[in-house]
Amino acid sequence: METNILVAKIWSFCDTLRDDGLGYGDYLEQLTFLLFLKMADEKKSQYNLPKGCTWQVLKSGTQIIETYEKILKTLANSGGMLEKIFAGAQNKIHDSVKLKKLVKLIDEENWSTTDTDIKGDIYESLLQKNAESSGAGQYFTPRSVITAMVDCIQPRPKETIADPSCGTGGFFLGALQYLKPSISTVEESNFLKFKTFHGWEIEKSTARLCLMNLFLHGIGDLKETPDIEVTDSLKRKNGQVEEDEKVDIVLANPPFGVSSSDIPTTDEKQAAKDGYFLRKDFWVTTSNKQLAFLQHIVTMLKDDGRAAVVLPDNVLFEGGAGETIRKKLLEETDLHTILRLPTGIFYAQGVKANVLFFDKGRKTKEIWFYDYRTNIRHTPKKNPLRSEHLFDFVKNYQPNNRVETWNAETEDGRWRKYSYEEIITRDKTNLDITWLKNENLIDLENLPEPDVLIDEIIENIESALASFRTIKENIE
Repeated sequence: METNILVAKIWSFCDTLRDDGLGYGDYLEQLTFLLFLKMADEKKSQYNLPKGCTWQVLKSGTQIIETYEKILKTLANSGGMLEKIFAGAQNKIHDSVKLKKLVKLIDEENWSTTDTDIKGDIYESLLQKNAESSGAGQYFTPRSVITAMVDCIQPRPKETIADPSCGTGGFFLGALQYLKPSISTVEESNFLKFKTFHGWEIEKSTARLCLMNLFLHGIGDLKETPDIEVTDSLKRKNGQVEEDEKVDIVLANPPFGVSSSDIPTTDEKQAAKDGYFLRKDFWVTTSNKQLAFLQHIVTMLKDDGRAAVVLPDNVLFEGGAGETIRKKLLEETDLHTILRLPTGIFYAQGVKANVLFFDKGRKTKEIWFYDYRTNIRHTPKKNPLRSEHLFDFVKNYQPNNRVETWNAETEDGRWRKYSYEEIITRDKTNLDITWLKNENLIDLENLPEPDVLIDEIIENIESALASFRTIKENIE
């Protein structure tokens, strides 16, 4: 069955369960448990599940609720990947008739007859469906953006890849897809399976989805798991990222907004107070979550390590700590490229974001900007951002092939560079740079359709409100 048809079939049953108060996230979590049991049944030779925890036991049991809950409890105490996936697992479907129907829906398909990636793609589609349908996925990174970031970073076999806010593992899967064709030895294959990916996720249920997503794509096994920790990655045991923790590559889309609880500080005395924790490897204390994550990502990289990070516009222009961090970033990394993303690609309206590409260990000499925002319109459903929309950026990004498409004669060119000297003399080292003319503001005789104008007004208002909330929260 085609991926989209199977996803629609499985997902449609969620509407039935919503009447019982089961949310999208809970439904996806229950699917995670059941899909695992079904796949383990299809690959009996590979998976030696504890006695009484098989798919056959579940679907043939007369007391399906009790049987299901007993299986979850047993698996949660089984160690290895099983314990990682099922830790704290609870049954959320309390109607036995509906649970039996869901089990029957899953049982009708053979989830292991084709390549593991196909089943992983189905699971990824379910994750994206969850993002579309719930507030939890409002900043769900579009696959097209992930693909472009990975294509630019070009990970190599036996390089370590980290995401300090890994969510359901989208960046890992993008890197995995890129890496697989280049794996040529058993050593490289084992490294990819067990040592390449390092992730941190503060929400236990989301980390569970990440592990399952990786597992369905062949990462980890029942005994050994990829390094996914359920914790706040900003908090470090010794107040800093240790040398042996550093990685070759960071791919990330850190959470937007200010710190939800504690604030990282460089001051040991302040760190002793409630509401703060020490980060002696940071440049400056800040309650702005994106600025904190940006500092953290720099500390995570080895010398010559490289990063691609999605960050909102305020990181480019905010004063105070923001200005200090930008100056330090230019001094201690080569911030060589900024991709300005269009609005309308996230499920939250009004989000204006960029991708910052930088290499650690050498100073910035020039920054290349690619403006894929001005006069560009996308929406998550009607006109989604696709990989081909970013092909031109990826082509221009290549280090040995950089030629500006903007000049005095071609003022509509989207690819332009600025020297370090030009950047450092700007007020507050402002990186929020635009040069293209906004056609909608200038061409009064050919205004867009009313619905387009309304959408733009809504986006601008939402963006302004988000900025004001950030300012207010930082003051508080």
